[in-house]
Amino acid sequence: MTTQSVLLLLAFLAVLLALAYPLGLFMAKVAGEAPVRGLGWLQKCEDALYRLAGIAADKAMGWKTYAIALIVFNALGAVFVYGLQRLQGVLPLNPQGLGAVSPDSSFNTAVSFVANTNWQGYGGEQTMSYLTQMLGMACQNFFSAATGIAVIFALVRGFSARSSKSIGNFWVDVTRSTLYVLLPLSLVFAVAFNSEGMIQNFSAYKEVALLDQVAYSAPKAGADGQPVLDAAGQPVMEALVAKTQTIAMGPVASQEAIKLLGTNGGGFFNANSAHPFESPSALSNFLQVLAIFLIPAGLCFTFGRMVGDMRQGWAVIAAMTLLFAALTVAVMGAEQAAHPALQALGVDQGASALQAGGNMEGKETRFGISGSTLFAAVTTAASCGAVNSMHDSYMPLGGMVPLLLMQFGEVIFGGVGTGLYGMLMFAILAVFIAGLMIGRTPEYLGKKIQAYEMKMTSLAILVTPALVLTGTAIAVMVDPGKAGVLNPGAHGFSEVLYAFTSAANNNGSAFAGLSANTPFYNVMLAIAMWFGRFGVIVPVLAVAGSLAAKQRLQANAGTMPTHGPMFIALLVGIVVLVGVLNYVPALALGPLIEHLQLFTQ
Repeated sequence: MTTQSVLLLLAFLAVLLALAYPLGLFMAKVAGEAPVRGLGWLQKCEDALYRLAGIAADKAMGWKTYAIALIVFNALGAVFVYGLQRLQGVLPLNPQGLGAVSPDSSFNTAVSFVANTNWQGYGGEQTMSYLTQMLGMACQNFFSAATGIAVIFALVRGFSARSSKSIGNFWVDVTRSTLYVLLPLSLVFAVAFNSEGMIQNFSAYKEVALLDQVAYSAPKAGADGQPVLDAAGQPVMEALVAKTQTIAMGPVASQEAIKLLGTNGGGFFNANSAHPFESPSALSNFLQVLAIFLIPAGLCFTFGRMVGDMRQGWAVIAAMTLLFAALTVAVMGAEQAAHPALQALGVDQGASALQAGGNMEGKETRFGISGSTLFAAVTTAASCGAVNSMHDSYMPLGGMVPLLLMQFGEVIFGGVGTGLYGMLMFAILAVFIAGLMIGRTPEYLGKKIQAYEMKMTSLAILVTPALVLTGTAIAVMVDPGKAGVLNPGAHGFSEVLYAFTSAANNNGSAFAGLSANTPFYNVMLAIAMWFGRFGVIVPVLAVAGSLAAKQRLQANAGTMPTHGPMFIALLVGIVVLVGVLNYVPALALGPLIEHLQLFTQ
């Protein structure tokens, strides 16, 4: 691992911490019932929205009412995005005249964006109109992120409440999260991205002359548009010269900001953040990885402030940081090593100021290995599917790290809201195990952890591994699943495993060597995304409701501290242990075998 990589990682963590702490304290105020001081004008906008929607902002909700409101809101969003795609051919803001999206792809995409996954089985600039991108994708980026923040607000209220039946009001939480947090931050980052060269327009696609014309051959077409065949039945080839290129335009900066801040990840362009219009410079690349982690890191401090003990927030973020740093070092080291197969062939793998040698396949020279691998670790630690390099081209162990970061439950910072409530589920499991070891009823933040909480916690933790492993097993057994696998052997299995891991954990990134835009994969992955999202949220809200109804006990001499090094180590160990027990057999069939094959060929 190079000095450049170490310095980049340290700089990233330092800037992240400096910005996340004040943001976390601000979000604690947003989670409260009182108006946010100094933002009275936004309070008026908030009140106007409640009156327009006919919502009683002071109406408290139990966890079941909260969960029903959340699911109905997101289900309606899925129906709207589906309809928008199916009708985009007759709707405005479609200068390219793009037609309706197929039913199975529309279904997959609607579920994907509502579930905060943003898995894309299509090329954005070739499939979606400007209206669909803005009204469908960008709006759901806000709503799905706000849903995640609302759930963590509700869970933390469960810890901090004293014998209450309420965990808050879903409509208020979603509105305040959007109005006070997501919209202002998105505006700031959109302006910053635009200043770096990211485009923001409604222009039609531009046809430009190539500086270097490209000669190529293609099958000759007859008058009927069909290929001309020779006597042997083979296509007749003709020499052609490409003199122009079509360059896609669009409102990119606005969508890019919320795609990252909301840990959504859906790219305006098919190349995502490797496209020069989505990430024009090294500075924009750094701002993007910062945006992905900013709110998840800030919510750790929100948690500490809301429960009245900032040490709890520091403990959680310390556990996240330790895991993240270790795995980031692993992927950086794996990609900076020389590729054995290329080395055996005597291929000069090169070096430059950015890449310092190593595996540059599938990576942008603008970012080099350090900038690419940091992005890969960040985007898979968070539930963000944005990518600036091709994970499919990573070394086997390098590609395994993004897989592991997702398979740990995306709790290492994780998504907006989802990462923290996932980590708190592991914290509950950790204190339960500690309680068993010392023969004491487990407590966390003054609340007894009993049978009901453990059942719901176990369900929240195990639902995603069940979806991943079941989906992968079905895909590699049935013909429609095997038809999408273009790479044989262990790597092909890794691609299928990665797809279901990404879908069920609501990440959205892909190895991309898998032909996934088929009815089989569109439906199967949509199911994994939906239940990977709401199959976790509902048990988390059930835990919140149960904890809120309990008395908050005072700490005593027998209470296990949950803010010191021992608890941090226990929490890290539980996250790793659960991930290992769930996924090691599957990883052994994919990246681990592929790594060993590098040295046996």
